[in-house]
Amino acid sequence: MLKKIVVGLYQANCYILGCNKTMQGIVIDPGDEVFRIVKEISRTGLRIGHILITHGHPDHTGGCKELRDITRAPVWIHALDASKSGFSPDGDLIEGQEIDVGSYKVSVIHTPGHSPGGVCFHTHGAVFTGDTLFAGSIGRTDFPGGDHNKLVKNVVKKIFPLGDHLRVYPGHGPVTTIGKERMSNPFFRSY
Repeated sequence: MLKKIVVGLYQANCYILGCNKTMQGIVIDPGDEVFRIVKEISRTGLRIGHILITHGHPDHTGGCKELRDITRAPVWIHALDASKSGFSPDGDLIEGQEIDVGSYKVSVIHTPGHSPGGVCFHTHGAVFTGDTLFAGSIGRTDFPGGDHNKLVKNVVKKIFPLGDHLRVYPGHGPVTTIGKERMSNPFFRSY
């Protein structure tokens, strides 16, 4: 089960991901409009076990504290982005870590470049890329701690090898696939 909710001034994608068998779920990047997110959680009947953050920018973290207060689910973010998030996280995300969501797992891929603690979440058939990779673009790297070369290399080395068939759920904009981005995204023409 997967629901996408576009929230806030910057139209960030918040994802509610759940296991149909166990009704366990997670929320990725609740940046704003917590009431809408909670309404959708209620509609699905999921029990939220974790709130996972791809990076510490406010359009992705703005609703974390409020959603944690409502769901009692711990908020996890990479340690390198924790200080910019504006709240105290409950846990650190690290490369290779696996988070149980009912009968399947979500694994953490550290992809610094847009921010030092940027991560992507990989699960069966999908990767949630935050502001690392978009349909036809990549995240900005002109913010403090950004690094264009690092971002591009991380996508090429860590995201593209996951397989062309994999669906990419970015932090903003439409869904795409790894194959489409590998072939046509202008930021990867020289790779």
